[in-house]
Amino acid sequence: SPWSAAEPLSQGPRAVPYECLLRKALCLPRPCQDPAPASDSVLLQELVDDPQFIVGGATRTDICQGALGDCWLLAAIGSLTLNEELLHRVVPHGQSFQEDYAGIFHFQIWQFGEWVDVVVDDLLPTKDGELLFVHSAECTEFWSALLEKAYAKLNGCYESLSGGSTTEGFEDFTGGVAEMYDLKRPPRNMAHIIRKALERGSLLGCSIDITSAFDMEAVTFKKLVKGHAYSVTAFRDVNYRGQQEQLIRIRNPWGQVEWTGAWSDGSSEWNNIDPDEREELQLKMEDGEFWMSFRDFMREFSRLEICNLTPDALTKDELSRWHTQVFEGTWRRGSTAGGCRNHPATFWINPQFKIKLLEEDDDPGDDEVACSFLVALMQKHRRRERRVGGDMHTIGFAVYEVTPAQGMQNVHLKKDFFLRNQSRARSETFINLREVSNQIRLPPGEYIVVPSTFEPHKEADFVLRVFTEKQSDTAELDEEITAELADEEEITEDDIEDSFKNMFQQLAGEVGTPAPNKDLKTDGFSLDSCRNMVNLMDKDGSARLGLVEFQILWNKIRSWLTIYRQYDLDKSGTMSSYEMRMALESAGFKLNNKLHQVVVARYADSDMGVDFDNFVCCLLKLETMFRFFRSMDPEGTGTAVMNLSEWLLLTMCG
Repeated sequence: SPWSAAEPLSQGPRAVPYECLLRKALCLPRPCQDPAPASDSVLLQELVDDPQFIVGGATRTDICQGALGDCWLLAAIGSLTLNEELLHRVVPHGQSFQEDYAGIFHFQIWQFGEWVDVVVDDLLPTKDGELLFVHSAECTEFWSALLEKAYAKLNGCYESLSGGSTTEGFEDFTGGVAEMYDLKRPPRNMAHIIRKALERGSLLGCSIDITSAFDMEAVTFKKLVKGHAYSVTAFRDVNYRGQQEQLIRIRNPWGQVEWTGAWSDGSSEWNNIDPDEREELQLKMEDGEFWMSFRDFMREFSRLEICNLTPDALTKDELSRWHTQVFEGTWRRGSTAGGCRNHPATFWINPQFKIKLLEEDDDPGDDEVACSFLVALMQKHRRRERRVGGDMHTIGFAVYEVTPAQGMQNVHLKKDFFLRNQSRARSETFINLREVSNQIRLPPGEYIVVPSTFEPHKEADFVLRVFTEKQSDTAELDEEITAELADEEEITEDDIEDSFKNMFQQLAGEVGTPAPNKDLKTDGFSLDSCRNMVNLMDKDGSARLGLVEFQILWNKIRSWLTIYRQYDLDKSGTMSSYEMRMALESAGFKLNNKLHQVVVARYADSDMGVDFDNFVCCLLKLETMFRFFRSMDPEGTGTAVMNLSEWLLLTMCG
């Protein structure tokens, strides 16, 4: 491996089939009927005599699964009903089938960094006079069915909702970011993580994994339900027989079936703590909420999911919050889709984001001085791609430290940096979920996050969110657009050698030019390339190149040939798109990621290769555009003003 010996390769991608995703969701779905039964769509007024939006408040019994395999979504909606303020953010007040009824209903759903208002009509799919998909136990109540329709509209269709992860729904109904912890392999500060999450107002869910379909909602000896969604609602320390005991409070959304072990309702442990504390902590019998020791919790439960709320999710000032930064990014084949660390030739072309951690945590939880932050990488709109055969990419990220000695600047780091330095943290695995996230603790300093797909050349848009406990400086690393242009040659015909004049006379009037060299895979410049060269080098508008103009062009081609050979690293006679990125910089042009995407789209072939013909055309185009802009901005302000005639001259010659 070309990587540092201390830098392990990324683990193979963790492919998660949708059946497995459903098992790992907090609540398992019924198998989706495939194909879906034939159905009709009817207005709700035609389905029941007196339709209602919400009856007696939104509760878990309002969410009964239908023929669609979207229990991951319904489990998230069910958890949403436990927090009235969050629910009303998603399902706004004041909607009904009676007052101000207009045949439409609206919902607010978080999507990739912003809250989106989704409007749907009340035409819902039915079969045999009943709703085909989600429905309420109260046959006249329809808020949950309409919310499911709004979510389907946002993702393209109902079919796109089949299969998924509950955390995806958590995030879209809160704007938060989810973490998943395997409680059989927990971090050493798991109790501290839970306590801090509750202080921030995060949503916490836990579950017990199942090993087969027969385990679904099976009840254990001490009345815990396997494969079922629980909520974590509190964490407390109590003085028990002279020692501190950590207790955690759990809620079963069923409203019944409670833990019967130590610290359960009415257990003897409550007789050995202070009566005032017992009065404060003890709960009503058989209401679905119970205490248990943290040790028992870690032993009995398999999985913990934490959905950390972003500042705009709620308005309660007393809850401490993460500081949030959101970045939009893209992976584009050949320019910014470099794949994971296993691909050192292309890994460096991925987008890069700087995090400067300035202050350590107030309460580190151990003796280590560190800054806590959470990185969440989310790919966008992949459910919509199912209609054309697409799906979730396998994604992850790596975090690298940049020391002061390395002179950190806001520029895109090159391949050599990643060959010499190992990552300080990374996503636990590359996985084909919509989002992968990790909570990380590192000493104060400067770091960069490199998000990527597992394989190179996978295209997608993404959102990178960085949550820090303290204020931090964050920014995308990208090149400032610049060009180092030599002064234009000033030569006359007297300066040109006779041998070159003879070659010019031979070529004048011919189609194309000779191949620059036999070691390049080219048949010479094409007619289209020659036409572009003439257009860009023609100073007098004659649509021809004179001897002097041709000499200047030829000198440029010779210098660019030297660069081309230098960066044709495999000596294949062609250049890859990422080799071209380095070659352009060697030629004096620094471009940002968006411009590199344009260059690859215009000058690379379907295999992401760039021949010498296109390389020259690209450089000539860049140089001409830079020189034209500078002629329009003599003061170097970064802004050019031109009239219509100048604009047409620029574009028609390009």
